[in-house]
Amino acid sequence: MLPILTGAEDAFDSGQVSVLLCDARGDSIRATYHLNTLLSRRVDGIIVVGSSTDPRPTLGRDLPVPVVYAYAPSDHPADHSLTPDNVAGGRLAVEHVISFGRRRIAHITGNPDYAAARDRAKGFQEGLAAAGLDAVAEPMFGTWSEGWGRDATAILLERYPDIDGFVCGSDQIARGALETLRDFDRSVPEDVSVIGYDNWEVLTTNSRPELTSIDCRLQELGRRSAQRIFEAIDGEPLSGGTEYLAPRVVMRGSTVISR
Repeated sequence: MLPILTGAEDAFDSGQVSVLLCDARGDSIRATYHLNTLLSRRVDGIIVVGSSTDPRPTLGRDLPVPVVYAYAPSDHPADHSLTPDNVAGGRLAVEHVISFGRRRIAHITGNPDYAAARDRAKGFQEGLAAAGLDAVAEPMFGTWSEGWGRDATAILLERYPDIDGFVCGSDQIARGALETLRDFDRSVPEDVSVIGYDNWEVLTTNSRPELTSIDCRLQELGRRSAQRIFEAIDGEPLSGGTEYLAPRVVMRGSTVISR
């Protein structure tokens, strides 16, 4: 979640505010210790950053400082949370692929236990329905890995050789899809369009071809979280509920033919 922390720190730096970083590593006891330590140091506000977009337990409603939940929303409706809009991201991904004339499109994604996988698949299906199209197959859920991307792509191509678009739930999965498409002598993007998710540049820019991806704008998420803390410090009450940050497409060679 480094981009979120970077965005928040940039915003705090502009306000000449110092930042203390604590890592609970998913441990509730460690989290309680860090919270008590921060409060003893009389911090002005707290941003709680989660490791997934699944709701997380609230820190409570009786804290003496404003609290904002970033990435993983709080499970308490009165808390203020900011998280990526993964449903919108799934729609945006399939709309992008459709814009290049693709009509036989499949979706390969990660573990359905995660809200991100379910939400991205929901957006994919909504985007297809809005275009009057049906998916080649039901979304294929598996692991967030290149290996799963390779295997799922091979299964789909063997069953549906006329597939011309792959919307993948992560950049790792998309890289696996690209490898299998090369093995099947399918040219990307001339024959098939492929789009990933997360815009993890170490993966997207080192793919062959470079990978188009959905960017969750995590740095902006961190910046806005810091802004909400500033507003609360200035006396504006934090509203309850979740703000959803719209994603964007970063176009590269897996969907756009180089001229």
